[in-house]
Amino acid sequence: MIQQVEQPLIEIHDLTVTYHRKPVLWGIDFTLPKGIIAGIMGPNGAGKSTLIKAMMGLVPVGSGYVKLFGEDLKEVRAKVSYVPQKESVDWDFPASALDVVLMGRYGKLKWFQRPRKADRDVAMDCLKKVGMEAFANRQISQLSGGQQQRVFIARSLAQDADLYLMDEPFAGVDIATETAIVELLKEMTSEGKTVVVVHHDLQSAENYFDWLVLMNLRLVASGPIKEVMTKELLQETYGGKLNILTTVTDLLNKQDFPIREK
Repeated sequence: MIQQVEQPLIEIHDLTVTYHRKPVLWGIDFTLPKGIIAGIMGPNGAGKSTLIKAMMGLVPVGSGYVKLFGEDLKEVRAKVSYVPQKESVDWDFPASALDVVLMGRYGKLKWFQRPRKADRDVAMDCLKKVGMEAFANRQISQLSGGQQQRVFIARSLAQDADLYLMDEPFAGVDIATETAIVELLKEMTSEGKTVVVVHHDLQSAENYFDWLVLMNLRLVASGPIKEVMTKELLQETYGGKLNILTTVTDLLNKQDFPIREK
């Protein structure tokens, strides 16, 4: 089940990525509309993070293309914000939480221009949105993993982009923080922003996302979540892990199903 969009914000066509001649993504082809929260889901090794990196031009593409806002990334880079996996960031870099969030404002500044008071105000507001304003002057290396992740999301918000690509943004955060961030993302989409999230927890997917992309090296399905979140499509995506299931609800209650880590 692949629902195409007439005027897509994101268009991915026949996208193939290989590492050492081994396919990581194969013939990915889908479109996404504006103003939604979309989840990208699939088992470990399905290529979810690689897909986001390909959209950001961070990995070489073997074939196909990605269009954002109808353009190549280089033409619309200022409209796109990317939150990588927390493990890929050097958290020992000597900077305060506020310094890190201010980095999100650099794209708005002219050459050699220092951040203005207005930029600092925006950065503080973004820290407040993720509940981290009290830690503005704390060194990033002194924060917990969940706090670091919230600061990184605040940096992304400070960019004031139109499209946000987030690779496992809820990894390492507690459920209260995760819920607060999701509410923030929903508020952003109500203002016309678009958010794409790599996620692993099917239990929360129906409450979080408007649209779901299921993949396992190849694209399995893409469409409104109520149409994609079916037993048949989940079985096709996750394979043997779902064979013991009779209904999706049963599966969500089983320990061997990909659920939110405790």
